[in-house]
Amino acid sequence: MTENRKVWMITGAGRGMGVDIAKAALTAGHQVVATGRNTGTVANALGASEDLLIVKLDLTKPGDAEAAAAAAIERFGRIDVLVNNAANFYAGYFEETSDAQVRAQLETNLFGPMNVTRAVLPVMREQRSGHIITISSQAGIVGGEFIAAYATSKFAVEGWMESLRYDLEPYGVRTTIVEPGFFRTELLVEDASTIWAELSIDDYADRTAATIPGWREMNGQQAGDPAKLGTALVRIAGEDHPPLRWVAGADAVAVIEQKARDILAQIDAHRELSIHLAHDA
Repeated sequence: MTENRKVWMITGAGRGMGVDIAKAALTAGHQVVATGRNTGTVANALGASEDLLIVKLDLTKPGDAEAAAAAAIERFGRIDVLVNNAANFYAGYFEETSDAQVRAQLETNLFGPMNVTRAVLPVMREQRSGHIITISSQAGIVGGEFIAAYATSKFAVEGWMESLRYDLEPYGVRTTIVEPGFFRTELLVEDASTIWAELSIDDYADRTAATIPGWREMNGQQAGDPAKLGTALVRIAGEDHPPLRWVAGADAVAVIEQKARDILAQIDAHRELSIHLAHDA
C-alpha cells in the first residue's frame, strides 16, 4: 500500500463522468467504492479489481446511503474522499416544468448528495480527515435559458457546500465544489439523464421546438474530455489544501469570469446608493 493511498467513494459510477473519475482513482493506486442504482452497469463499466468495491446506491434513499458507507468501512476500513457525482437534468422553460419535476430535480441533485454526505460524515469526523467533493456545474454559478430547474438545484448545491466548509474544517474535513462546463458525459442522453419538461404552453411552443434539437445535437459533441477531468480531480484531491471551488473547462472559466465582471460592474453602478442605504438607520 502506498503512503498516499486513499479510499474513494463515488456516486453515479456506472456511466458518464463517474466512470472516468473511478478509473482515474484506480489508476492512481487508490481504492474505490463505486456506487450506482444498477450494480451490473457499474461492473460492466469498471471491470473487476481487488481495489474496487461495487455497491448498490439510490442516493434518494437515506437507507441506501447508510448501507453503502457501512459496506465501504467493512471492506476498506475508512473513507477518505467522497465524490457526489450522480445527477440528472430536467430541461425546459420553468412554466412548462411541472412542480413534480422541479421537486424530483432537487431530490436527485441536492437532497441525494446530502443523504450520502450525511452517511459518510460520521466516518470522516472520527478519522479527523476527509474530503467531500461535489460535482456542481457552471449552471450553479450562471443561470441560463431552458435550465431553470437544473440551475436551481446546482445553485443550491453551491450554497450548501460553501457553508459546509465552515462546519467541517475544525475536524480536518475539506470540501471542494467542481464546476464543469460541457463535457462528453451522458448528462444529455434522453431518458437516462435528460428529462424534458412535461407541460405544454402555447406561448413557449415555438421556442421549445427550436431549443430541444440544439440540446440533442450537443450530446456527444461537447468539448470537455471527462477522462482528463477525472485525472485532474485525482490530482486536486491529493493536494494538502484543495480549493473550495474548481472551475473545470475553458468554457466554464470564460462564462464564470464574465459573470464575475458583470457583478462587479453592477456593484460599481449602484455603489453610492448601496452605501447610502447602509448608513440610513
